Amino acid sequence: MAEERVERRLAAILAADVVGYSRLMGADEVGTLAALKACRREVVDPAIATHHGRIVKTTGDGILVEFASAVDAVNCGLAVQKKMADRAAYRPPIQLRVGINIGDIIIDGDDIFGDGVNIAARVESECEPGGVFLSGSAFEQVRGKTDCAFVDLGKRSLKNIELPVRLYAVLLTGDIQAVLPSQQKSSTALPLPDKPSIAVLPFQNMSGDPEREYFADGVVEDIITSLSRFKALFVIARNSSFTYKGKAVDIKQVGRALGVRYVLEGSVRKAGVRVRITGQLVETATGRHLWADRFDGSMEDVFELQDKITTCVVGAIAPKIEQAEIERAKRKPVESLEAYDLYLRGISRMQASNREALHLFYRAIELDPDFATPYGLAARCYAFRSVLQRIVDRESEIAKARQLAMRVAEIGQDDAVALTWAGLALFEICREYESGEALIDQALSINSNLAVGWTNRGVVSHFSGHQASAIEQISHALRLSPLDPEAYRGEFIIASAYLSQGEYAEGLNWARKAYAHRQGASNLVLISAYALSGNVEEAQRLAAETRQVMPAITISSLKRTIPMRRPEDLERSCEVWRLAGLPE
Repeated sequence: MAEERVERRLAAILAADVVGYSRLMGADEVGTLAALKACRREVVDPAIATHHGRIVKTTGDGILVEFASAVDAVNCGLAVQKKMADRAAYRPPIQLRVGINIGDIIIDGDDIFGDGVNIAARVESECEPGGVFLSGSAFEQVRGKTDCAFVDLGKRSLKNIELPVRLYAVLLTGDIQAVLPSQQKSSTALPLPDKPSIAVLPFQNMSGDPEREYFADGVVEDIITSLSRFKALFVIARNSSFTYKGKAVDIKQVGRALGVRYVLEGSVRKAGVRVRITGQLVETATGRHLWADRFDGSMEDVFELQDKITTCVVGAIAPKIEQAEIERAKRKPVESLEAYDLYLRGISRMQASNREALHLFYRAIELDPDFATPYGLAARCYAFRSVLQRIVDRESEIAKARQLAMRVAEIGQDDAVALTWAGLALFEICREYESGEALIDQALSINSNLAVGWTNRGVVSHFSGHQASAIEQISHALRLSPLDPEAYRGEFIIASAYLSQGEYAEGLNWARKAYAHRQGASNLVLISAYALSGNVEEAQRLAAETRQVMPAITISSLKRTIPMRRPEDLERSCEVWRLAGLPE
């Protein structure tokens, strides 16, 4: 009798389940079931439909989904976890684990079986709560095809799976610690600086309108800026403190992770033209509240309210700072509150859409031509477009970036943020090296706590051939912003600096860190690191992969883009990229 033919196919499998389901059911069966149904109805099922998945089966707390594409599976898992993080109000709170594998499966009616399914389930069981983990086979299919950054977790022995499987975690927050197994998370606290140190956490938006979130974030950004101008304080950068946005935090853990003695938290309520800002200052070691207050006013008073909070915080943690320094640190209000609102909206859109942010900054400039910060941030948009090779009309955009930077130099003499980005635009796009360097130095003289200023200074040092200075300056920036989602910028420069000094092993180490945080933007330095370390085959593989994502990248385009001050330094880099197979 002929053996019955088994139907097989290759598929991407997503397995998900609820963290601590038995415990939740034991505590509240009715509430847990209701929350789980809402989670499926509002988040999981719509995401599966959007990304063309087929639900194979469900259990009490789990779901198995088949996709034709690994990219669709990853995008679905990512969409689910992001929406679940936004819906922290489920009661009891529901957290999911998501595991994804691509492999051969056996078809039996509507059901599926085989190692492809088993490995997906085991990958899911290894996943950290709220995360998305991939097997090595799934990662190979999606690498370079999504905007995600991934962390290589190494090979793991999975239950009932014969061979170890390499796992990768999607980096959802920019914090690598968040995707490590609980037993591997670092418990080492960063050392405290030798002066009062503080982090300002995102304030809660109490306006009842999610669209007002950008305003609450903008208030916090301004308070951080004001505090940063006190040289007697050590202030954590916004990019790191905002990794705690939307999360319930343990103040003591925040103090250890960021290496600070104090944390400021609070809320913002905006109703019409009325604003209420509350703040409380907490000592991280003890959890003791040092100060708390509430400030009410109109939109016209918003800068005064921010200054009052800054003054109260400084008075509580650094009482020896003289009144004259407090007065100098107060920010001059903008003339148009609508321009200020557009500027805050632009900041909120910078990560998602460079084009939209640029448009908002230009609108702010139109309403208030003497408001320096939007000029600087618009120049930043042009600088990033140049680095990512997205400039359409290079000569036109160079002229626009220069015009913006020159306006900052004219009206932004006390605006460190505007100055540092104007300086970088002059240096990177316009190749006005001395002028750009001078503006960045001026920014740091105003605000020595400006993490992005130290990063930009390190960029300038590296491209000017001063590698030891670049490493020192970037290292200081990373201490000011230890959880920064944009850490890849600094890690890229440190990697490049070590490679320039012939320290290839250390350069490769930092290049891998940058690549884990942001693929695409960090590909070039990892290509160079592999090639210079003797792994030319891996350099060529990554170069070929990069060309698939960025088909316009050539040696010629890199020569136009990379602002090396010394031609011989640029030519050495080009030789390495030629070795890796990038075309002329």
